[in-house]
Amino acid sequence: MLSFRDIADAVDAERDAMRALLSALVAIPTENPPATGYRPCVALLESTLTQLQMPFERIDIPSPAEAPRAALRAWLGESGPALCFHGHYDVVPAMSTGQFVPRIDGDTLYGRGSSDMKSGLVAMLFAAKALRTAGVALRGRLELLFVPDEETGGALGSGALAAAGLLANDTLGMLLPEPTSGVVWNANRGAITLEVKVFGRAAHVALQHLGTNAVEHALPLLSRLFDFKRELEARGGSILLVGGRVEAGSNFNVVPAECRFTIDRRTDPGEDFDAERHRLLAIFDAARSDGIDLDVRTIQEGRSSSTAPDDALANALSDSVAAVTGDAPAFEMCPGLLETRFYAERGVPAFAYGPGILAVSHGPQEFVKLARMAECAKIYALTAARRLGADQDG
Repeated sequence: MLSFRDIADAVDAERDAMRALLSALVAIPTENPPATGYRPCVALLESTLTQLQMPFERIDIPSPAEAPRAALRAWLGESGPALCFHGHYDVVPAMSTGQFVPRIDGDTLYGRGSSDMKSGLVAMLFAAKALRTAGVALRGRLELLFVPDEETGGALGSGALAAAGLLANDTLGMLLPEPTSGVVWNANRGAITLEVKVFGRAAHVALQHLGTNAVEHALPLLSRLFDFKRELEARGGSILLVGGRVEAGSNFNVVPAECRFTIDRRTDPGEDFDAERHRLLAIFDAARSDGIDLDVRTIQEGRSSSTAPDDALANALSDSVAAVTGDAPAFEMCPGLLETRFYAERGVPAFAYGPGILAVSHGPQEFVKLARMAECAKIYALTAARRLGADQDG
């Protein structure tokens, strides 16, 4: 009878290797945008899989030549229904180049992507190794999928794989190592993220009467959007961020010919996504009718999704978290968009649980606790052992 101690000991024996791999991953600037630095990270993941003696395939994703994208799929076990550990290797842009110099202080590793979510990738890899080291016989297979472009909505990552029919085939469940701060996310909000450009006409400040100020023309539209934001907030729970990024003009003495800003609308699972999208876009249609010259580009769009917290995979994950940490986790809705949606919308149970902390992710002092990374490796391995039917005594 396999004991939890076999898996825990197998992970603990790899702590130095896990720390070294995380440091190496953090040192690679996989910033997205611009998504031009992915190749060294893919190469490191390939060499790591080779060292771990895990078979894998590289899936090249059609993308611009200057920013090639590729996913990696690795597996452990025989053919059959699969449990998929799914993670992204891109990170949001750093606030300084120093964030790509990993720094270790005791049990804490600092650096861009340490929390979101390169520590999760390391936990995935060493969970698979621990299963093999502990001699767990899987009835089915464990898949590890590493994807790009999650931070910009997944169109050239998981979205492309899904469109090509390469995602969630013969899959009985999915785990995503996002920075969940100790809870399990079994649902996510939907997202409609837009870039709006309001156009004007440039002119020298001394001849500004010959120009058209794009900022001035953008103000009535922004006013309508903020009115809409207040309306949504009065309903409770629903989110609209206006102006997460704002840019305008070319110089202090030139009438701005363009004003650009972003809109980020997050919908709750109980909202009608299509109806909410229509309401938002109607604001821009009304502005055009008022004579405002504008263009709207979709940055990302994804629907909300959810999986029942009493699903078989949920129970296996919850029991594994309790076995490792001593406490069963709470199940909550993620405040943002998750790649679990690509599985849930295909009927595959999907959950997020990872070593990172949401509050520090994307921030100037992003970090992860190395002990939590090891804990998650144990949790993932034990969850796979439970869900894929291996004998173990917990």
